[in-house]
Amino acid sequence: MNDTTQTQGTLRSEARIARGALHRLRQDLFVDAFAFLPMPPLEGAKVPRLVPKRLRHWARWLPHLAVGFFSACVFLATFADSSLSNPLRDLVVGGFSLLVALPPVLTLFRPVGAFWLSLGAFLLSVCADAFAPAYGTSPLVGSAFPTHIVVMALVVLRTRPRLAGEMWLVTFGAAGVLSVLLGSGSGDLPPVAVFSGVVLVSAAAIRAWREERRQVVETRTVTAEERSRRTLLEERALIARELHDVVAHHMSVIAIQAEAAPYRVADTPPELATSFATIRENAVAALTELRRILGVVRSADPDAFAESDPEAPQPTLATLDSLLDSVRGAGLEVEAVITGSARPLPQGVELSAYRIVQEGLSNALRHSPGADARVEISYVLGGIGLRIVNGRPSRLAKPSPGAGHGVLGMRERVQMLGGEMTADHTEDGGFEVAAFIPVGSAAGEAAAGGKQA
Repeated sequence: MNDTTQTQGTLRSEARIARGALHRLRQDLFVDAFAFLPMPPLEGAKVPRLVPKRLRHWARWLPHLAVGFFSACVFLATFADSSLSNPLRDLVVGGFSLLVALPPVLTLFRPVGAFWLSLGAFLLSVCADAFAPAYGTSPLVGSAFPTHIVVMALVVLRTRPRLAGEMWLVTFGAAGVLSVLLGSGSGDLPPVAVFSGVVLVSAAAIRAWREERRQVVETRTVTAEERSRRTLLEERALIARELHDVVAHHMSVIAIQAEAAPYRVADTPPELATSFATIRENAVAALTELRRILGVVRSADPDAFAESDPEAPQPTLATLDSLLDSVRGAGLEVEAVITGSARPLPQGVELSAYRIVQEGLSNALRHSPGADARVEISYVLGGIGLRIVNGRPSRLAKPSPGAGHGVLGMRERVQMLGGEMTADHTEDGGFEVAAFIPVGSAAGEAAAGGKQA
């Protein structure tokens, strides 16, 4: 029983393979056999450098000229056996010569159709040689078959490698059947089949090599484009950080100071109050436009910052309590521990530390629902240390539609300030983010450089 089942499975597999082969044969040689597929001229880079510049434009058509010249030679060589003493024979030879010489030229425009026309010319010449030997048509057979081999090679070079095997099977299958029907035997058929097979395999190998080279060039082009795109994205991220950390903050300060200035002076002149109001309006408008552009640069979303207050200054660690209250209101149990003596830090360090804590808690809300979180801030002599850790989630996290910058954005901020950061899963299934941002002369110079920019 097992042997029978295995035999049936093998037969079904072979039947599927045969059906697939016949389907490919039909698609390649029968469907749209005479479809118009013109061969383009050579690209400028493929024209030999020895060709003078004046002739380089015409040299792009050398393959077409070579095929046309070959067809003309085939016609002249085949029709050379004609004689004016026998008009009927001359008419037959002329018609056959044209039929044999046309397929090579046709490969430039309709390659598969050229194969069928060449095959028809070859089989017709064999029939003519068998049924009308009195007209001496054997020279036609001698020229039709070599031309048919050239046509098949040209078709392979113009289309795809697998057509070599399909055309070889169709040609010698038809030739074998015709030999049996005509009773002429097949003595010369095997060596000719072997020779034509070698020619077609060589043409298929050349075509496959050209396809491989083309794919390599395309892959390199795509890789170069992807590398350029990645570089562009990195530059855009750098610009976004600079805008966010420096320019946006100062624009907010300008808006607030312009609004508060009239109240610092008693009996402010109306002209001065109007000037301050104009300064504030321009600063708020510029800040709104800056945030919109920043949203486009960073997240490709023009409304990314639509909900933020354009007049609010950038946050610092002094406003950390409000951040913790907001995440507690969202359902995250968070504990904050501050060690060391709190002191003012450079503006860029303050902002980056706040954003790292904010992003760490946001990730805990999104990816670890139901877990507890802990924020540790350590003021040390050489800088500030940050640690945001959350436990294992108690329920399944919903898919988040965020921009996906997350840990990458935190790492970029830390590296920009010369610090170090690690982010990885904990042993109990949670997640931990640890960062150290130095606060020294180097950091101060970097912050000062950012302010000047």
